[in-house]
Amino acid sequence: MVRLCFMLCAALFWPLGAGSMLDASDAAGATEMPDADLRGVVRMIDGDTLDVGPVRVRLHGIDAPEQDQRCGGPDGRRWACGAWVTTQTQALFDGRDAACTALERDRYDRVIAQCTIGGRDMGALLVSRGLAFAYRRYSTRYVAAERAARAAQTGLHGSAIVAPEQHRATRITRERDSAGQQHAQGGKPGGVCVIKGNIGRSGARIYHRPGQEWYARTRIDPAKGERLFCSEDEARAAGWRPAQR
Repeated sequence: MVRLCFMLCAALFWPLGAGSMLDASDAAGATEMPDADLRGVVRMIDGDTLDVGPVRVRLHGIDAPEQDQRCGGPDGRRWACGAWVTTQTQALFDGRDAACTALERDRYDRVIAQCTIGGRDMGALLVSRGLAFAYRRYSTRYVAAERAARAAQTGLHGSAIVAPEQHRATRITRERDSAGQQHAQGGKPGGVCVIKGNIGRSGARIYHRPGQEWYARTRIDPAKGERLFCSEDEARAAGWRPAQR
């Protein structure tokens, strides 16, 4: 716990200059990348997702905590590690120029890519600082960096944490259970409206019902005008159309 507290306090006072953020200690995790397919100014969305200019990018080979994820041990002292990681990555990268090599697109139309800033591999930097984990299902590129960070109890490794993938699976199970309760109670489990009104990049307004394919992964951002509805009639009346799956 002392190591974790020291790490948290030190992170708040990291200087934001390029030299201090990407220093020699990160060189071991840095790798040369091929010519970039896209370049632009970075805006971090969370620990492994960012906008590079107008393009939404998911960093390949790493997995960071979800925004709502909390960490902590059995003593009950839990903290918002997902939100903390987002804050740290924003301090590291926001406003800097990135060069990315696109690999594919995912089901959410994000570009899966390996990205560098100042010649440094962003994924390697995040894993080596304990802000993300090697996503072994898709790549072993960052496994060595994760092992080193874990041995040093760097970043998230200084606190008890459930793997982000496991956290997502647990959340999906809970939402499915909520969907069953909704069906039994006419659409409002526990009195909460659960139909998700999402706005796509094209401006299309689409609502997702519990049990549909993309329901669990759909996030609602009220700042964009997205919202929850209590019934399909309410969603249609507000101008949303149903998702096809």
